[in-house]
Amino acid sequence: MEKFSLELKKELVALVIGNKCGIKKAAKKFGVSHNLAKRWVKMYQHHGESGLSMKSGTYSGEFKTNAVEYMHKNHLSIQEASACWGIPGPTTLARWERTYQEEGPEALFLERRGRHNIMKKPLNEKQNKTEKDLLDEIEKLKAEVAYLKKYNALVQAKKESRTKKKQK
Repeated sequence: MEKFSLELKKELVALVIGNKCGIKKAAKKFGVSHNLAKRWVKMYQHHGESGLSMKSGTYSGEFKTNAVEYMHKNHLSIQEASACWGIPGPTTLARWERTYQEEGPEALFLERRGRHNIMKKPLNEKQNKTEKDLLDEIEKLKAEVAYLKKYNALVQAKKESRTKKKQK
């Protein structure tokens, strides 16, 4: 279900494109945000009337990569690039860009929708140890505890000897 009708979008864009009023004034008149009005105008400029009725879809990894790289190469804002590529809503492109930056372009080819299988978590370093490694670690920890006990006993003995000397 669409929140704003195609007719409303056309009217707003016609006002702005016809230089009858600015984006902010038109947005206020139609009760929409300035950014949304700006997006509609950009979509119209790049795709014509069909740009006002574009819906989100499923995009290939190649499409995502090309969109992000085009945005960087041409120094476009996320708003401008999403309008150029016909991506309704800039948050989608922003998410792709973050993935691209953090994980590389190949990460855009992975399907991330749906439930993730919790059972397939990778083993961390502690879970990967052999029984011999664990026994060695236990022995090391026991030695550390014994050392600390002896050290504490020595410190306590020194304190007691000092207090005895002061009492004399």
